[in-house]
Amino acid sequence: MKKIIECVPNFSEGRDLSIIKEITNAIESVAEISLLDVDPGKATNRTVVTFVGEPERVIEAAFRGIKRAAELIDMSKHHGEHPRFGATDVCPLVPVANVTMEEAVEYARKLAERVGKELDIPVFCYEFAAFNEKRRSLANCRSGGYEALKERITTAEWKPDFGPNVWSERVAGSGATAIGARNFLVAYNVNLNTTSTRRANAIAFDIREAGRVLREGDPVTGKIVTDENGEPVRIPGTLKKTRAIGWYIEEYGIAQISINLTDITVTPVHVAFDEVSEKARERGIRATGSELVGLIPLRAMLDAGKYFLRKQQRSTGISDEEIIKIAVKSLGLDELAPFDPKKKIIEYVIEDKSAKKLIDMTLAQFKDETASESPAPGGGSISAYAGALGAALGSMVANLSSHKRGWDERWEEFSDWAEKGKVYHSALLKCVDEDTAAFNKIMAAIGLPKASEQEKNERKQAIQVATKNAIEVPLKVMQLAHDSMEVLLAMAETGNPNSVSDVGVGALCARTAVEGAYLNVKINAAGFADKKFMDLNLKKAEVLLRSAKEKEAEILKVVHQKIEG
Repeated sequence: MKKIIECVPNFSEGRDLSIIKEITNAIESVAEISLLDVDPGKATNRTVVTFVGEPERVIEAAFRGIKRAAELIDMSKHHGEHPRFGATDVCPLVPVANVTMEEAVEYARKLAERVGKELDIPVFCYEFAAFNEKRRSLANCRSGGYEALKERITTAEWKPDFGPNVWSERVAGSGATAIGARNFLVAYNVNLNTTSTRRANAIAFDIREAGRVLREGDPVTGKIVTDENGEPVRIPGTLKKTRAIGWYIEEYGIAQISINLTDITVTPVHVAFDEVSEKARERGIRATGSELVGLIPLRAMLDAGKYFLRKQQRSTGISDEEIIKIAVKSLGLDELAPFDPKKKIIEYVIEDKSAKKLIDMTLAQFKDETASESPAPGGGSISAYAGALGAALGSMVANLSSHKRGWDERWEEFSDWAEKGKVYHSALLKCVDEDTAAFNKIMAAIGLPKASEQEKNERKQAIQVATKNAIEVPLKVMQLAHDSMEVLLAMAETGNPNSVSDVGVGALCARTAVEGAYLNVKINAAGFADKKFMDLNLKKAEVLLRSAKEKEAEILKVVHQKIEG
């Protein structure tokens, strides 16, 4: 699975669009970086840029943007309403897909070290990337702004984590930068069937983490209760990592709860929606839908869809498209305007639309492409597809079983099996294109020039690397198809008996995938120079093939017994 990180640098320039363009050009000079948003503000004299990509590419793009900003922005002449202390004021990394926060911290610190060393800019690591608790807070790191920086960086307490701790002409121009790792922030509005801003605000105070101030007597007009330090006592709201306010939107003619979810791993969108709905109901108001401002990670939408499916006691082992549809309808994300997942989900926005994929073809197109005079797609891709179909049949029977009449109490058991099957058929489907790509890499390596001795050696090495990949891909197909038979066996034994023949077909597909991929492993291994690697993986492939045949026989025995009564 591709790893994706979001980067949201804030540059201290919001008025000169030519400077902003030069900075974003530097960011986009890195291949396969997707620039999602550029939001300049004149009053703040600050621009927020959002881009995403694979981690190494993201930190390279961030470095180039920070470097160009330092060259173009003179902090000694900067003025704006927003707190700031550097040309690149803050640069957070946000894990989006298949990246842990621990990994994001490593990338943030790697970027921070490089900026400090190569650009001679003082760098403070904040949020999850902070080296101590005091520096987790951006406000602490940036206290006093640019004007206080000259003295602060020379103190032991606020010596930068990376880069110089002495004032110089360079530092005077660039200022300092805060680089960190944080969770994804989602801007999310819930629509209400009222025009009252006051009532919307009351609901916002009910749910936001900061809550509301405690008052004597009347909760609105009563005297504010203070603590021993004279600070207002607060009644906390029900949702952590949540900021919220109520407002009236003239364009829509309704009031909304405007919410910032600062950590969707703590409070995801579906939890926020349900909590607003409940607090609104208590006040005689109804949440009619919601609105997503900006983008959201795929995982957040899938989690929302699965949450509502579970509330309905429905299987969650269905396609991502169907899960997202449930999320959209349950949250009412299409109430005010059409909701297009391709434009609102980060992974879909940055997907490479230019790449021609076999799995995007119709069945007829895939068949015709296979039948053409081109050697790819061939047996490897067909094996992977057969395995995907076999595992999909396992999920289908599990899904049918989950809502079989009289089996209502078993819906969760079958939902778990359907999800397990989905893991296999989704992974096998990706292998359809991976196998063809592996073959194409071998052909490209074979086509390399071989005039000189160096070119011959480089060509030979490239062929070996490509061949190793061409062995590993069908081995992966073998393993996935073999393991998917666990689902098929369970469905043969405990699933809907009316669908037992479908389980049998699934077993035949799974064994075919294993044996077909085995042939690919053998033919590619024959041209591989590393005998130890070849022998080890051929042995592994033979074990998988034997086991798959045994599992197929076990499943078909159960299938025939149930068909024959």
